[in-house]
Amino acid sequence: MADGRKEWSSARDDLVLSLKRLGFPSDLGEALARQIGSPKGIIRMSTYLDNESPTDIETIVDEALAIRSDIDTWRKKKEAEEANAGITAMLNSDWMD
Repeated sequence: MADGRKEWSSARDDLVLSLKRLGFPSDLGEALARQIGSPKGIIRMSTYLDNESPTDIETIVDEALAIRSDIDTWRKKKEAEEANAGITAMLNSDWMD
């Protein structure tokens, strides 16, 4: 198994365990892990659950959606930075001469 998959699986397992400790079904952890997507995001969700101990599913889902939104925003920012760096490199090169 590739390191990325191993990291994702481990993060997912921790999330499932955190939810089970709070009395929620394992299936919820599986679904949230797929929705969040990244190991760091899944770990962030587990940390939230362990520290805040929410009692209702709506609060848990809201937090998962907020984490996913943060991940999407970060990815878009990185894509924009890479595009900007490419344009800057092109403008600084001799392509216009």
